[in-house]
Amino acid sequence: MGIKKISLLFMLLVSFAPLSASDIDVVISLKSEGQPLHHYFLEQKGNQLIPEKPLPLDITIEQKKDGADELLTLCVKAKADVYYNIGGMLNTALSSQSAEFYLPGLFYHQNMRSPAKAPSFKTSRSWNFREDRLSTPLTSVYDEKMKQGVSVMRILDQGKDCVVGQLSGEVILPGETSIGYLGFDAEDPQVSLTFGYPFMETPKRYVRKLSLVEAVMTFAHLKRGEQKRISWRIHTVQAKDFSDFVALTWCHSFDKMAPQPLTPRYTPAEMKSGLAQYFKQSYVDSTPLKYHSGISIQTATCNRESRVQLGFCGRVLLNAFNALEYGEQQQDEQLVSMGKNIFDSWLAHGITQNGWLIDDKPIIRAGGQQIHTIRQQSEGIYALLHYLSYEKKHHRKHQEWELRVRKMLDNMVAMQLSDGHFARKFKEDGTVHDISGGSTSSATSTLVMGYVYFGDKKYLKAAERTVDYIEQNIINKSDYYSSTLDANCEDKEAAIAAVTATYYMAMVSPNKARMHYIDLCRKAAYFALSWYYTWDVPFAPEQLLGKLNFHTRGWGNVSVENNHVDVFVFELPSILKWLSIETNERRFEQMRQVIFNSLDQLLPTQDRLCGIAKPGYYPEVVQHTTWDYGSHGKGFYHRVFAPGWTVASLWEMYSPQRTIDYLKGK
Repeated sequence: MGIKKISLLFMLLVSFAPLSASDIDVVISLKSEGQPLHHYFLEQKGNQLIPEKPLPLDITIEQKKDGADELLTLCVKAKADVYYNIGGMLNTALSSQSAEFYLPGLFYHQNMRSPAKAPSFKTSRSWNFREDRLSTPLTSVYDEKMKQGVSVMRILDQGKDCVVGQLSGEVILPGETSIGYLGFDAEDPQVSLTFGYPFMETPKRYVRKLSLVEAVMTFAHLKRGEQKRISWRIHTVQAKDFSDFVALTWCHSFDKMAPQPLTPRYTPAEMKSGLAQYFKQSYVDSTPLKYHSGISIQTATCNRESRVQLGFCGRVLLNAFNALEYGEQQQDEQLVSMGKNIFDSWLAHGITQNGWLIDDKPIIRAGGQQIHTIRQQSEGIYALLHYLSYEKKHHRKHQEWELRVRKMLDNMVAMQLSDGHFARKFKEDGTVHDISGGSTSSATSTLVMGYVYFGDKKYLKAAERTVDYIEQNIINKSDYYSSTLDANCEDKEAAIAAVTATYYMAMVSPNKARMHYIDLCRKAAYFALSWYYTWDVPFAPEQLLGKLNFHTRGWGNVSVENNHVDVFVFELPSILKWLSIETNERRFEQMRQVIFNSLDQLLPTQDRLCGIAKPGYYPEVVQHTTWDYGSHGKGFYHRVFAPGWTVASLWEMYSPQRTIDYLKGK
């Protein structure tokens, strides 16, 4: 193959024969302090890569088969001190016109649900990313017409990283890093997959929410006589559609990465005891609407805030139930009193004129009219139904709450659109504010719970209609988006919501329908798990997460727009355990164990606060890559966080029988 001319700054080239590494050209780029960057193309002669002019290093290539895969290793050995970047392109022979991409935890399809200010085809058809942005260090492309996909995955070496002051332009690294880059180029008729070391990010670097800045290219140092070996695995697969491609590629990468569960720091009982400190320290009873302060909290102080949010970021009613239930189990009257008082205050002051729950307070929008989200309403009713079911078991009746919850469920049924979906946002008077159907999955479990509690089949029918919509528009199209509250992009929570929705339907459906829902749940589960880390991102020793010896495996990237890791799991681990049995997919249970045993690492305790001001306030925005919301960056937390939902998520994970008992009427 001939050598292709570099047309973009930082674009490095390796030309492969289609789906093979048998014919390869390599580019190495050298940098000297204060001097211009130089690219050098290399010609392969045996296992040697010969530059167009003498250079102060030797480069060799090793290619070998590993089953159906091709293993590629580049070795750079310095003859003098040198700063270098080496990498290339794999010509996949797949058409750019019909290509869809999968870079786990960051890029799905063409990221067209995301705005131009986040990585997507709206900004460029060519991208390179740091490996630590990816839940598995893998880049891949799928051609819908050819039913074929190709992936390139980094074979990890010992993890290291250093703190870099300059994060744009041409950067000589001040220390060692193991982080390379992966990406793709779809500018030409055929797609190329890109990879190299050390990291670069082009054509832009994504630094914080909806903020793209100048590209970066870094250079590693080799002293005379030193060498660096970097390896990748090339894999091809036949797949019937993009969903099948993601499932097969995730299984392949999971098997090769083989993540092992950590040894837990704490037992589930110890975790609940620690998290209960959050309930006690965050409780606010000085206003008519009582709550655990759980959103817009300063990590440096953990002081209570006046803002309260019903659903995702605060999960106020779910935490009230957690405090009540746990308080009675532990005979802790303080927690019991908090839980009861919160529910009583929301009955008196937390319901709007038209029978909805207040989403946010004191935030009111649209000229004084509250904007509701189907997700927050569903999460609030979900918590109320758990509360009512628990109280009924203890022979405590709440007739007024039952009337109010039925009204809320009836409101939901009345709002359901003709195709089965729910508008993402709506006004108090019921008019649609955001017609998007991506949050529909969040309503399914609540409707199923309403059916189980009240025995009214109209709620079950509404739930069935939601899954009909989810199947046709989300799962079949592999279009998991719009589930988070602060973005409308491709995200992990949308996939988890689809898993949860189909699980609830399977649990209450007869055998034939049950098997169909299980199959849908399985398909969605691969997408949900694709966001979770199968490897440990390296941190510099001086970064907080480096000092804490934090391991990223088992943690999930958030979304295309929000590139940090968190503990958003809720019921997913228990569903994975069930799904592994139902489908005989061992990987679901193996990954469940990785997740379950990893998420206790940052519990703030009195003798190990993990960078948080108070015990029990579990951190939220864990910055595992070069990302920040305006403070700190990689290896630290954002200065503001929402422990309300992190505590609720972990509590749900450590309460695996809760939903099973509810749905079975126990």
